[in-house]
Amino acid sequence: MNHTISHSFKAMLLKAATAFLTLVVSITLSTTSYAQTEDELHPESCTSIVVGKNASSDGSVMTAHSCDSNYRTWLRMEKRKKYEAGAMEPIRWGLLHTEEPHDFRNVETKGEIPAPVAETYSFMNVAYPCMNEKQLAMGETTTEGKRELINRDGLFHIEELQRVALERCTTAREAIKLMGSLAEEYGYGDFGECLTVIDKNEAWLFEIYGSGKSGKKPGALWVAQRIPDDHVGISANIPRIGVVDFNAPDKFMYASDLKQRCKELGLWDGKAQFKFYPMVSHTKKNFSYREYYVLNKVAPSLGLKFEDDEMPFSVKPEKKVTTEEMFAFYRETYDDTEFDQVKNLKIGVRKRGKNEKGEDYTYTDSIAPVSTFMPNNMRTLLNKLKPGSAPRMRTIAVIQCSYSQVIKLRGWLPDEVGGVAYFSFDNPAQSPRIPIYAGMTELPAGFEVCGQKRYRKDAAIWNFREANRLATVAWDRAKKRIDAAVAEYEQMMMEQTPELEKKAAELIRQGKKEEAVKMLNDYAKRLSAAQQKTWEEMKAEFWSLLARSL
Repeated sequence: MNHTISHSFKAMLLKAATAFLTLVVSITLSTTSYAQTEDELHPESCTSIVVGKNASSDGSVMTAHSCDSNYRTWLRMEKRKKYEAGAMEPIRWGLLHTEEPHDFRNVETKGEIPAPVAETYSFMNVAYPCMNEKQLAMGETTTEGKRELINRDGLFHIEELQRVALERCTTAREAIKLMGSLAEEYGYGDFGECLTVIDKNEAWLFEIYGSGKSGKKPGALWVAQRIPDDHVGISANIPRIGVVDFNAPDKFMYASDLKQRCKELGLWDGKAQFKFYPMVSHTKKNFSYREYYVLNKVAPSLGLKFEDDEMPFSVKPEKKVTTEEMFAFYRETYDDTEFDQVKNLKIGVRKRGKNEKGEDYTYTDSIAPVSTFMPNNMRTLLNKLKPGSAPRMRTIAVIQCSYSQVIKLRGWLPDEVGGVAYFSFDNPAQSPRIPIYAGMTELPAGFEVCGQKRYRKDAAIWNFREANRLATVAWDRAKKRIDAAVAEYEQMMMEQTPELEKKAAELIRQGKKEEAVKMLNDYAKRLSAAQQKTWEEMKAEFWSLLARSL
């Protein structure tokens, strides 16, 4: 009889465990497909915030990028290249979905351009290349635009324009001029894009669209506008550039045939004010949740309202922006604001505790057992049961994020250490960051393997993603643990890196660059290894937590 009970009990546990595992896998998979489904309905992916040198707390120029879609997660530091005289350089399509650096499956060589005569610069190669050894950096957001502007005969996609500019340029203006001229000469063949382009002194927004059927050959409609040095700007999938001043070269750059092509396309009559974003897109406003939230957060006295017809291109922050505040922006889910997605799902739970005298007492704690990062089918179910209970608000931090980085450029330091990208895999609200310096030559193990196509233990992203996904299943208990771990590593990094940078800068000044670079490489590897170990331990904790709740 005991034997029978034991078998029955084991069978029941196995059935429950299997059902629960199926649920977890379902949620994990649905969060991936959720990104694609939602993007079809709401073309909102990446977020790029930019801060001028006089708007930051330390005088650095900053930008950031969250790659919020199903793009590759491998990255590496690309070395300098030298071409033979008269050589041609291939321009490729399809690089956003490769699994490793040597993977060229489904990659098409679209055409060629003349290779540079000079040796190229090394750069940080992510899906959207972001920083080179000379402290030139970029963030990216897709702005989509009018479909009739797409011309697939154009040679360039945005990621290849970024790569070429980072390999050949040292300043933001130089990069914008090169990308713009290449797109004009060879054509731009994709949806609309915005790049935040920064160097040690300046910050710009560069917006580009295809030229449709205008002209004798494919070209590009592009405009770049400078962010004032004491301002903060943001691009979040909606074009931001409005009225273009063609007589202010220090504030605007643009395609040489911009006016002519806009007339040919019927976007401008040649008489009205030249306002860029209404011409190239169907958006009625130049902002949505993210733009409004960030601009209002840094400049609340402006009294900006979400109901406004237009947001300023950029704003002067009331307090100078710190690096830590940039990190916090990319963790933002609008908790306790009017845009909080789970405010209607919070419940009061009676708990027991002890007061200062050691006496037992009971109290009510407000918890939200459902995560902001709930899968789309759960949101649909909740809204079906009670309409409006789980509204969809596009937050800055999203579960479908592939990776993100916050980049800081500092002209008073040697380039090798002055440029730093604080990089994070997966959901930026749940993962820690490591510093990747402009002069680094190596990255931690697993960084050159993409984890998007399949589950791979050799892909570093999965060492974070597993714990992050489990946490969303037991959010009311796991969130505090995740938040504490992220905060601990952030504090550690920000306390340790000033001394690291000081030592590296001194070594470089002494002519010991290789020693300095090794120091930077080793620090990133040690920090990443510690973080991955912690997230592996949290994965085990969360499994135990979930098992006890069966």
